[in-house]
Amino acid sequence: MLASTESVAEQLAEQVAALNAERIPAAVRARCEELLIDVVGLCAAARNADYIRALIASVDHNGPCTAIGHAGGFSPGDAAMITGTAAHGEDFDDTFEGGPVHSGAVILPAVFAACERFRRNGRAALLGIAVGVETLCRLSLVAPKLIHNAGFHPTSVLGAMGATLGVSAAMGLNRKQAVNALGVAGSMAGGIIEYLTDGAWTKRLHAGWAARIGLHAARMGREGFHGPRTVFEGPHGLFNGFAHSADGDFATLTRDFGSEWLMTGIVFKPYATGTMNQPYIDCALRLARKGFKAEDVTEILCETAEGYVDRLWEPLAAKHRPANEYAAKFSTPFNIAVAFVTGGAGLQAFTERTVHDPRVLALAAKVRYVVDPNNPYPKAYTGHIRMTLKDGHVFEERQPHIRGGVHEPLSRAEIERKFRDNARHGGWSEMECDRLLRFVGEAFEGPFDLSAFRA
Repeated sequence: MLASTESVAEQLAEQVAALNAERIPAAVRARCEELLIDVVGLCAAARNADYIRALIASVDHNGPCTAIGHAGGFSPGDAAMITGTAAHGEDFDDTFEGGPVHSGAVILPAVFAACERFRRNGRAALLGIAVGVETLCRLSLVAPKLIHNAGFHPTSVLGAMGATLGVSAAMGLNRKQAVNALGVAGSMAGGIIEYLTDGAWTKRLHAGWAARIGLHAARMGREGFHGPRTVFEGPHGLFNGFAHSADGDFATLTRDFGSEWLMTGIVFKPYATGTMNQPYIDCALRLARKGFKAEDVTEILCETAEGYVDRLWEPLAAKHRPANEYAAKFSTPFNIAVAFVTGGAGLQAFTERTVHDPRVLALAAKVRYVVDPNNPYPKAYTGHIRMTLKDGHVFEERQPHIRGGVHEPLSRAEIERKFRDNARHGGWSEMECDRLLRFVGEAFEGPFDLSAFRA
């Protein structure tokens, strides 16, 4: 815990208050643009999904803000919630090694709604996105693994706080207002991970709900609603409540904030599935290219991290036969099998058809795991497959890092290609895709207007 008499929230808010959009480094701005491209593509891809239709049917319409890909306007909170849920809904959004947390799907929808509602310009949007994303990435390093181990979703819990500070920066809140806003957000945060049991939709909602919290908490802080200044480190604070410990590395949250930007190391996922499955898919695809068939395989043994087991491996029988296409995204056996059999792991790999495909399920049933006590998770995400054939031949593949991150980043062209694929999946034309990419070049200059992307 920090020795200063100032609370963690006060120190953080002071550092953020000293920033302005003109001081945002070019690399950070470029990353914010890439996040904008990725998030909008994901929103377009999910706009006709059943969970988005249900969410839209649950809210009132005719507000001033945009839910990407949907006609008409929504209230600020509803727009943030819908956009965030869509962006995270297929688990194809960015992630941050070390957390893990998904930042773009939380922060951008919250800042979008704030800027539209309060007519903040592109510079304010840039500052809010950069501050919110950086805050969320750093928060994930305070007490790695502990929030997940306690049964909560870090993106949801910590995302509420990152979104609050991002919106506070975009709206120009002063230090005291921002501290109050963070204090308020701490009492709104939540998000249990029971969705793992049966592939329920609640994880999809977590990013959107955190975005909604950030927007409302910042508005309350601006109006002087008091929140506890020790919201992070206090004896009844956020980390004690959700990580069951207040002994986190809070210095990592505040150290060199604004001069060192961890968000430049964000991972853009190449596959439409859970973060920790990504390296296993790369291994499976390399094995598939060797030319043998799924029916030739007798056993697949994978080394994995202890932290993966409860989420991706157990109960193993359920992971061998996921309940639905969403549960399949959190099954490493299924991910390996569907990638090997179909040759990919995009949006089309996780459907009702694939979760009932007998070839995929037969191969998934052959997958087992052993825990590697030296696995570096959560500092790095790795993959390993040892595949034994009926003729006795053994093939082994390892992936030492997640592709799309600092060790093997996706290029801007690859991110734009991913955007186009996702947008076309959601029914956007090439003209609509081109319009978004033109907008990105000017989004952080002049007025910030998303109304062109309402349908």
